[in-house]
Amino acid sequence: MSKLWQHPYVNLFKHLNVSEWKKSTKEGDVVTIMDKSLKCTVYRITGSIPASNYLQLPKTSSQSLGLTGRYLYILLKPIPGAYFVVHLDVATQDGLVVRISFSNLFKEFKSTSTWLQFPFVCQPSKGTVEGITTKTARKDTQGPAPATTRWTLLLLDFQYILSMYLNRKYAYLKSVRLCANLFIKNLFTTDIQYEPGITVQQARETGLIAKGVSPLPRDMNFPVPKGHIWHDHYDYIRFPSAASRVPFDSIQSNQDITSLNRTSQSLGKISPQKASPKQVHVSKAVNSRVSLINKLTTPKKSMRKKPSVVSQLPEVGLQGSTGDVSIMKGTQGEVHVFANPDDDVTLHRHQGPGLVKSTKLAKPTRASLPPKQSHYKSLKPDPIMSLRRIIGFGGCTTTQALWTANGTHIVYPSHAVIVAMDVLSGQQRFFIGHTDKISSLSFNKNTSLLASAQTGQQSVVRVWKYQSGECLAMFKTHVHSVYCLSFSQSGDVLCGVGKDGHGKNMVVIWDTSRVIKRGEVSVMAKAHSDVDIKTMKISPYDRTRMVSCGDDNVRVWRVRNGSLRSAPVALGDIHMPQFTDVAFEVGPQPGMEPADKIVYACTKSGHIFEIDYERVSVTHIRRLLPAGKEMKEKETFKSGAGIAINAMCVNESFCVTGSDDGYLRLWPLDFKNVFLEAEHEGAVTAVGMTQDGLRILAGTTTGNLGILDVSTRNYTTLMRSHTHRVLAMSLDPVRRQLATVSEDHTIRIWDLDTSRQLFDFNSPQDCPCSIAYHPSLHCFACGFDNGCVRVFSVSNTSLLAELRQHRGKITGLIYTPNSNYLISCCSLGSLALYDASQESYPVARLLGNMVAKGDRYGPDALAMSEEGKHVAFVGPSEFTVTVVDARSLDEILRVDISSMGGDTEGPMIDTAAKVCYAPSKTKQLLVATSNSHLLRLDARSGRLLNKVSNVHRSGITNLHVCNDCRHLATTGDKVVKIWDLHMRLDLNFQVFIGHCDVIQQVRFTPDRLGLVTVGDAIFFWDFHGAKMDSQPSVSDCEEVPTRDTDVIPTHKSPVRRSLDLASSLRPRDRAPKPTTPIRITDISSVQYDDYGDEGIDDNEIHEPFDAILVGPELETTSDRSTPTETDDPPPPETLGKSSRIHAHREASPESEQHTEILAEELSHQGEHILPQSRTDKPNCYRHFVARPNQSQMAQRRYIAPPSQAGLKLKTVLGYNGNGRSNMVWHPDSGLFAYTSGCIIVLEDLQTGTQRHLMGHIEEISTLALQHDAQVLASASGSHGLTSSQICLWDIQGGMCKKVLSYHEHDVVCLTYSRDDRFLVSVGDYRDCTLVVWSTDDYTILAASKTASPIHHVAWDPYTPNEFASVGERGTVLFWLLDETQARYSLNVHEASVPEELLQPKHNFDGEISFTYLQYGGDSVLYAGTNTGVLSAWDTRHNSCFMHWDADTSEIGMIVSRFGSSRLITGSGSNLLRLWSVYGVGELRLAAVGTSVPGKGLVMEDEMLLDGSIIAAEFDDTLDIGVVGTSAGTLWCINWIERSSIRLTSCHGNKVNGVIFSDADFFASCADDGSLRLYSVNEMEQTVQFQVLDQSCNCMAFSPATAVNAPDMNKLQNIVAGYSDGTVRVFDLGVVEMVLKMQPHAVAVTAIIYSSDGHVIISGGSDGLIAISSPTTGMTMRVINDHKGAPITDMDVTRSQDAEHGLRSPHLWLAASADRRVSVWSADWPKDFCEMVDWLSFPAPAFAPDGTVIRKGDISQYQLLPPSMARFSPSDPDVIIYAGYGMQKQIQFYSISQKKVIRTTALTHWATCLDLSPKGHLILTGTNERLVKLMDYHEGSFQDFIAHNNAIQLVRFAPNGKLVFSVANNEILVWEVVV
Repeated sequence: MSKLWQHPYVNLFKHLNVSEWKKSTKEGDVVTIMDKSLKCTVYRITGSIPASNYLQLPKTSSQSLGLTGRYLYILLKPIPGAYFVVHLDVATQDGLVVRISFSNLFKEFKSTSTWLQFPFVCQPSKGTVEGITTKTARKDTQGPAPATTRWTLLLLDFQYILSMYLNRKYAYLKSVRLCANLFIKNLFTTDIQYEPGITVQQARETGLIAKGVSPLPRDMNFPVPKGHIWHDHYDYIRFPSAASRVPFDSIQSNQDITSLNRTSQSLGKISPQKASPKQVHVSKAVNSRVSLINKLTTPKKSMRKKPSVVSQLPEVGLQGSTGDVSIMKGTQGEVHVFANPDDDVTLHRHQGPGLVKSTKLAKPTRASLPPKQSHYKSLKPDPIMSLRRIIGFGGCTTTQALWTANGTHIVYPSHAVIVAMDVLSGQQRFFIGHTDKISSLSFNKNTSLLASAQTGQQSVVRVWKYQSGECLAMFKTHVHSVYCLSFSQSGDVLCGVGKDGHGKNMVVIWDTSRVIKRGEVSVMAKAHSDVDIKTMKISPYDRTRMVSCGDDNVRVWRVRNGSLRSAPVALGDIHMPQFTDVAFEVGPQPGMEPADKIVYACTKSGHIFEIDYERVSVTHIRRLLPAGKEMKEKETFKSGAGIAINAMCVNESFCVTGSDDGYLRLWPLDFKNVFLEAEHEGAVTAVGMTQDGLRILAGTTTGNLGILDVSTRNYTTLMRSHTHRVLAMSLDPVRRQLATVSEDHTIRIWDLDTSRQLFDFNSPQDCPCSIAYHPSLHCFACGFDNGCVRVFSVSNTSLLAELRQHRGKITGLIYTPNSNYLISCCSLGSLALYDASQESYPVARLLGNMVAKGDRYGPDALAMSEEGKHVAFVGPSEFTVTVVDARSLDEILRVDISSMGGDTEGPMIDTAAKVCYAPSKTKQLLVATSNSHLLRLDARSGRLLNKVSNVHRSGITNLHVCNDCRHLATTGDKVVKIWDLHMRLDLNFQVFIGHCDVIQQVRFTPDRLGLVTVGDAIFFWDFHGAKMDSQPSVSDCEEVPTRDTDVIPTHKSPVRRSLDLASSLRPRDRAPKPTTPIRITDISSVQYDDYGDEGIDDNEIHEPFDAILVGPELETTSDRSTPTETDDPPPPETLGKSSRIHAHREASPESEQHTEILAEELSHQGEHILPQSRTDKPNCYRHFVARPNQSQMAQRRYIAPPSQAGLKLKTVLGYNGNGRSNMVWHPDSGLFAYTSGCIIVLEDLQTGTQRHLMGHIEEISTLALQHDAQVLASASGSHGLTSSQICLWDIQGGMCKKVLSYHEHDVVCLTYSRDDRFLVSVGDYRDCTLVVWSTDDYTILAASKTASPIHHVAWDPYTPNEFASVGERGTVLFWLLDETQARYSLNVHEASVPEELLQPKHNFDGEISFTYLQYGGDSVLYAGTNTGVLSAWDTRHNSCFMHWDADTSEIGMIVSRFGSSRLITGSGSNLLRLWSVYGVGELRLAAVGTSVPGKGLVMEDEMLLDGSIIAAEFDDTLDIGVVGTSAGTLWCINWIERSSIRLTSCHGNKVNGVIFSDADFFASCADDGSLRLYSVNEMEQTVQFQVLDQSCNCMAFSPATAVNAPDMNKLQNIVAGYSDGTVRVFDLGVVEMVLKMQPHAVAVTAIIYSSDGHVIISGGSDGLIAISSPTTGMTMRVINDHKGAPITDMDVTRSQDAEHGLRSPHLWLAASADRRVSVWSADWPKDFCEMVDWLSFPAPAFAPDGTVIRKGDISQYQLLPPSMARFSPSDPDVIIYAGYGMQKQIQFYSISQKKVIRTTALTHWATCLDLSPKGHLILTGTNERLVKLMDYHEGSFQDFIAHNNAIQLVRFAPNGKLVFSVANNEILVWEVVV
């Protein structure tokens, strides 16, 4: 009767009258709203915590709905950007209550016996940007609902869900709980299938009514506009469905139903239905066979003949009416079979997208095979290879290593494989079947049975028959991860220990007595335990008793009457021993009494406990100490550190221990001395003895296994192995050796025949990631994760070369077969070519943006053709494959593979993943794609020959072709597949398992007799395919025929059908559109060698390229001019008769017409032109080094047009004291420019107004001005994705006219020639390049690379083509730009430096370097050194003729003018000196080539400034000038008046605070301890307070009412907090400190005055808040509510309204780094202060960069964005909060409502926050260098960029018209225009 009233459906909301809340309940924020699209009332459930905001049906959990409808229809809409959870409690027919939950918070499907959790994938709307990008990216939108989510009709089939996932039958729906955040319209239960989008007429015409499918009733339906389609407006989700998308068990929309036709074909088949039994005819050929169904249902007889084994499962037909078998066929071909004798058979079949057909049948009787099909051709022999050896020990644990009973073999785990090794021959036998790492092993006494357990959530235990290797039983455990197994002596009982779902220890005892005969294992007993269990062993005396040990416990267990109980062993007064192992003394012996049963337990502290097993008591305790100390008894427990014992075993004569110190020791049973000991490289974690006790097995944490022979005292190492994942390998083609690299930071060399380790290289700092053997020499090259490539000699284990051209992780490394070249690439896209014929491996060419970026292409991103002419790789983008010449890196071919997947469903673009060359005879290039396609391309033209689909389900990780031209090996899905290379068979591959992790590489051995795979371990396979035919046939090496008349067999296997031969063998009709071209920047020069016999094949150059798939247009190779032996270089221009002159050729600008930046050939002649780059920082301050910067510019920015921008940059405060020559002043035009961060400031010295040139992203290093003052050049370095830039600015227009890029790192110097025709740029110490640019078209005329860093360069003012440079190691170079030839060339002469200049001075013991040079008059050049010596040089002879000590510190600046007898020097000692150099020209003539000390030189004047001199510009008379110092100050110098006026200044260190007074002043404080006061109107500094050796962290102005009530003209006070915990009060009226107090013991991080000025509130880094008096300095109160987390923000409100219902008039708040905000009400004159609210905001347990946050570690808060809170100026009831949380957002909290009333999303984490005084704007800063201005009410925002570092502070001025932003020490002032 209960079903009658529920027919046809039940409206739950109407049935329970939800609006009255009598039969239902709500909790939290559940409201009714009017939905505009549905035009009806719906329920909105919101809240940050779903468990606290929900709607529940019925009212209490004890009640039940009792709704029996099979289907539940839910009309819901997830709230965009949030998570929701739905819980459904259903009852089964056997009375079990199962909870079914689905949520977009779940990442994967999880299930228990009473709970099913399904991920809900929210799909964006069709046609939206999110919908298109989601499809293109080939991923589901897991996580928060997208912004374009729609109303959804969700159908849940409870009967199908319970049957499929739990094998149970559905009874009724008990309760429903709908949790935040979602909209819900209604819920319905019914037994009828309804289909949306169809009418009754359409249902009748298509026959759906007859099939039981009806249109949606009006109550369930959504409104659809007239003429529109239902599916275009709403989503319909059926679950379970047949969708094969990932994740597999997830609730998501099926987008395949788009038309009525498609709908009508699949409707009515969603659920199981009654169907008449079908008669199946059984052929005579299979009458004797037993079907799968009969095996499951027919009762077993005691004696019957074993059925014959069939190789394939036939299709079965069923008839009859007894028994019940439920068969479910999954979408991936899996079959679920359930048997029940009380019901019919239900057969579930998937019938199209999203639909499943279930047919009820009667009793199954027998099955038949289909008629015999034609013979299939498969790969022979079968199997084609076999596993020979595994190098690897452990994986999950290194504690498991066992002896067999006869002592001939050891058994140990190697990840997912159990290995049995013969200790004499080394041969291995394998037990394969586990799918995850093995955690435990156990033998019975005679080793006939072996038990093994694997780790993981679904832990599995297998029982093996050891002799045959047969798996007798496999069963799932009741725990998540079994880590201990123990067999009884007889093998009848097995004990296991693991963790349950709640992390508690669980012990399970299995009965294995019937496992050999019947394969049955049953649970005898199980129990939970709160105590720690490290190991557990079954007693050899009684199989029902066990002993376990763990931290601070040893317990004895017993099984009795199906229950498992334990008793602890009393350990006495011992303090927390950490037990690690237990061992029984000896097995059962005749005549042994129970009192003799002793069990030993060992600890980490070195104690050995002897425990009376029968009496459960400790009989003796001993402590083992290291050698040299006596063994002491119990009374010495606190004496020194003992031996940390990990494992032990005992026999009747002695005990063996393995310990952390690496020793294996043999002890007598009284433990008085040591019999034997053997030292190992790592801690010994596994020990074992043979039954005779003569051989001892040891296993270590370093992956070693060894045997100690007690009788001979010899130790034998059986195996060494890597301890972490193996990343790459390389085979030595000559010596049959294998080299591997691993995450354990080791490089190891193995013998291929014996598998023994030969050599071991260790790299503690850098992790090796790629390796390549030299083709002939006994050496190899190895790439590391820091971008370094090192070449090692194996024979003498030495380092041959170190190459540091790359910055990213090395992803490819390969030698050419002739060993002339080495090629490498990195994860940042660079490609390098090295000359391997020279010992130093000089760089021949280095290219950027060539290889696709990312480390997923490693370790073999490069593929070399067999003949060594070509190299292929994925790049420049993931959609293209590029082929280059292996000897020059010239591009030959580029193939676009994105459009080769013509049969790919949906708009998914295929990308290349791996490339591999087939043997040269086939002339084929294989490309593996991300969609698991294998493309065979013509290696010469790039034409697609054919395509193999579905090679591996989850993608191809590696591939290799055997040199027999017949076989291909691929890896993926943790398996190895061997393929017929030409795909001519019906079954073209064989699959081999064994790995349990990603297989990194696969390689055939050169003799074709073996295969090697590496990943979790090293696997050696014997390959049998080459034995069938020792010589490959000619047909095997021929190309695949491309005729359209090829005959395709009629009967094809699924793999055969995956070959798209019909459409892929013929050429394309047209070439696909190329991808977006990526500029390939040549960042080195090419030394073209004479190829000789290896020259480029003319046939390859001149063959037609019609079918080549080319991206951007490329020039042909023949267009380049390549010097040969007959091409003599032009003779260099000589600068005198010196042997130190070198010629430098330039690159021809005509060779690349369309390239703006041209790379220059570097001559390898001469000692100063070297390929290596210096990486050590110079020891002089003159050389520019950028400030450390961890931030990156945001890639996503929302910049408003200038006419709509809300902020406008007004003023830049400060000057970059870290730059060099970054200030220019032109006296004639009055141009004055300097840099601050990445901004160039053009300032009018008369009015003080500024213009700003913004175009750089990184810190500007230097400036250079043309002599006509029309063009300004500026340079900035590279950082992250930003390349080095040289910007050319039009001064009048303020626009950037050109951007140049050549240098790899920073640019240290720029200078123009006298006639402004040339510009010279110099790279920093990592680059050492010098480039000459033409100012006409800004092309490179010449470039060179020096051996030492250049510090400064200057053009000769008297000749247009000569310049000089000085640098490290005392080098002075004179350069000549030769314009007489057809191509520009550079000639250089290195001048001889007198020995006197290279002598250390002033206690300087470093390397002498020239730091600056300046041309004077009459062919004189002045050069300064880092020792303070100034020298004068004759530029006609390039010789030094005079020198003198100009300073005691480094000379950083020299200024001189033609015709002037004065010279100015600036140094690192902060001194600016004026020299008289009258008569130096005569001294030059008198010196006649010899250098003499300067005499008669007079220093006329000097000035002491505030920092090292870094920039200086003076007028022609050198009387007036501008000087910049490293302290960030610009000074106006007047020598006539001897005055120095500060033009601008700034902090030298990070600015920590900016505050404003009620008057026209603002103040700033910084890490340098200074506090500066500025005038807002003039923007000039007026007062500065300095505290030495302390950092000023925070400050605050006193309220105006607190100090100037009597006198309105009195200035306010400033209170400041410092890093030593002190607080200082400064009186601005008298300009002095009036009070100092120390309320904190740690640094003060936040400080404010109370609103009435009565108290000072300060917070420290320890979380304590101090309330102090500003008059007495006494600490009145300490608040410790935030203790443990630094105080990050404080705020006070001036509001005194009583609307909050508080007793006191003032509110203030404090925020701490742990995302907690406390709100306080205070009346300070009455000494009243109480907390009125406490806010806590949730956040993930990890930092934004993924770092796990450790609890209790205060330093971890530095990884998180700060917590910030402010009172709203416009609404005192609202607190605005920003900080780290579940989402990037600003939250608005209501004090009166006690909840968050709304949120505003952010694009980046906020690092600082402020509100406009008017309350309509919010200002934030980010680590991505963005200043973000946001509308308070609407949440709309604009981004502004001007800083080159993370924004740490933003502030509104009190009038709201100005905004201050701070990054490091840069302060920018913006004008608010909205």
